[in-house]
Amino acid sequence: MTDDKKQDDSVSNNHPLENDAGANPHCDVEAGEVVEEELVGGAPVRRRGIYLLPNALTTASLFSGFYAIVSAANGVFDNAAIAIFVSMILDGLDGRVARMTNTQSKFGEEYDSLADMVAFGVAPGLVAFFWSLNGFGKVGWAVTFIYVAGTALRLARFNTQIGSVDKKFFVGLASPSAAGCVAGLVWCFHTFESSTWLTLLTMLVVAGTGVLMVSNVLYRSFKDLDLRGRVPFAAILLVVLAFVVVAVDPATVLFVGFLAYSLSGPIRALFRRKPRRA
Repeated sequence: MTDDKKQDDSVSNNHPLENDAGANPHCDVEAGEVVEEELVGGAPVRRRGIYLLPNALTTASLFSGFYAIVSAANGVFDNAAIAIFVSMILDGLDGRVARMTNTQSKFGEEYDSLADMVAFGVAPGLVAFFWSLNGFGKVGWAVTFIYVAGTALRLARFNTQIGSVDKKFFVGLASPSAAGCVAGLVWCFHTFESSTWLTLLTMLVVAGTGVLMVSNVLYRSFKDLDLRGRVPFAAILLVVLAFVVVAVDPATVLFVGFLAYSLSGPIRALFRRKPRRA
């Protein structure tokens, strides 16, 4: 190896690090610190650290998913289901807060995917397993694994399709919607005695949503809705009515709502393939 080559390697290994404050560009990276490269004015700039607010919301979503697992292990299935819905709310907030405050980052995207895997993959699967499927041996954990693996594959495919698919649609059932079906089922029927029909319903919902997540069925994402524009006054009355309906029986309403959304994709695909009559 020539001296010039060694010098080039030495320079590349000591790449200058810049930050928002314009600190000393020759400072060393601390062990365990996160460094990301961004384009500022067309030039690559390496920034150190993470954004606190969106990642704090992601951590809260992760904690809710973990709490759901602990609650299910202790037999408190209603709290476990509610914790999954809390994770869904927090998961929806962290992305919107990041966009509103212009604090998007690659670290935040990766962290959000890992938190979603726990909150919407492992947690709903284990909640359903501890509640109804653990008494069926290999069949029970096989059905649970279908759901967990479907969530992992769905998240991995979604991350690789960002920017390459129509934002109006999701390819496959979104993992929060699948988790809503499973959590809604457990919350709605957690007081029922164990029976054959309930176990079969649980297997159908858990395995069915797992398969729908990795399918090519299109689902409306509702990202094209304009919530900033003006609407008729009667629209706010519909919002009030929706809150009242949910408050009367939240478990049943949420389960039916997410189940209907999960079925909307296959039904829509079925009607699209139906041949038209002359």
